[in-house]
Amino acid sequence: MTTQSGGVVIENAYIAPVVGPEIPSGHLVIANGRIESLGAGPAPAVPGAQRIDGTGCLVTPGLVNTHHHLYQWATQGLFQDSTLFEWLTGLYRTWAGMDAEVVYGAAAAGLGWLALTGCTTSSDHHYVFPKGRGDLFDAEVRAAHELGLRFHPCRGSMDRGRSDGGLPPDEVVEDRDEILVNTAETIDKYHDPSFDSMLRVAVAPCSPFSVSEGLMIDAALLARSKNVRLHTHLAETLDEEEHCREQMGCTPVEYMEKLGWLGADVWFAHAVHLHDADIRRFAETGTGSAHCPSSNARLGAGIARVSELLRAGAPVGLGVDGAASSELTSMAGEMRQAMLFQRAVHGPTALTARQALELGTLGGARNLGRQRELGSLEPGKLADLAMWRVDGFRSAVEDPVCALVFGPTPPLARLLVGGRTVVENDELRTVAHDAVGRAGAAARKRLMRGQA
Repeated sequence: MTTQSGGVVIENAYIAPVVGPEIPSGHLVIANGRIESLGAGPAPAVPGAQRIDGTGCLVTPGLVNTHHHLYQWATQGLFQDSTLFEWLTGLYRTWAGMDAEVVYGAAAAGLGWLALTGCTTSSDHHYVFPKGRGDLFDAEVRAAHELGLRFHPCRGSMDRGRSDGGLPPDEVVEDRDEILVNTAETIDKYHDPSFDSMLRVAVAPCSPFSVSEGLMIDAALLARSKNVRLHTHLAETLDEEEHCREQMGCTPVEYMEKLGWLGADVWFAHAVHLHDADIRRFAETGTGSAHCPSSNARLGAGIARVSELLRAGAPVGLGVDGAASSELTSMAGEMRQAMLFQRAVHGPTALTARQALELGTLGGARNLGRQRELGSLEPGKLADLAMWRVDGFRSAVEDPVCALVFGPTPPLARLLVGGRTVVENDELRTVAHDAVGRAGAAARKRLMRGQA
């Protein structure tokens, strides 16, 4: 998915590369889907290039979403005042009714919404696979391909139902051997390890309270044999800590370490309730975490120790989480939430606007193992970037990065993925804008009416 042969030139913009100095008025040249150069002042002459005037715009790397459940677009607004475990037990049976048509519509709407809020790369964690409901994984891959976002779906799984001491009902769990076979087949079919890959796959058993010890161990062995990454939920609530202590005799992070689940190829969702020793181990092992501030607040789970993880040197990115616990959450808005929550706990210097921007870009790329290709604006990296309008009312804020992070999400003038325009002036350009929204609504109706 590259640009036309003449490439793209963006000029007259404020450029925040995340790595290296910011450029108050500069240009950026894109060729063959990659950043060829950037610098201050007028752009060079590039024969045949599409020239985009960035006057009044802030250019940043495209945002990287490192935790999501796209199918949950179809169940937003339910169990509004519930804890995580109450919310999960209330929704499992509804999710058991999904089919490939529901997943496709929900994924199309969820990914479209991410694009409209500055996201160029998204992970997804799909772990509910009702039997006889079509190819759910392929449905979301298809939605991402049509939209034109880079996609890093995680083949999730659950094999520990209530009869085995787990949280989910038995009808939504799978057989362990079937999970491992299907996961291996999924990696072989979809995973593309190339530098400019649009699609990579991770292995992602759901959580310590829904997955057996054996599956966690075997999943890690499988992922490492295929050279793909590992992902799961961890330490989201105090209930989980109590559950782990009662059933495993240790804390969630101690349990993960025992199973071989700490390392530079692992990132956890949430990691809210970490002990000091956990933070040290994350930093020592290069284990990442996806901070999901809006979802954690919505479910009353707590506030992750993000500023302490960063000080220790551990990788941290951002995630919007599933829309059923984070309704209509803006990827750009999560930068603001992350910054404000850290300041509310630790004071006004706990997290700066630029640190929040790094969480949403390079931090996310590190979680996905793509920091060489994504997350900053540097020559040779992929041309995934967002152009935010910070003129008009926002021009009263002299610092454009402050205007982006401190305030409400600015209008999106352009979103480029590999130099290709996906969003222009707050409108999706690769798919029919309104049709994507309707697909999400139709997915909800189909699921809630039991038509799937």
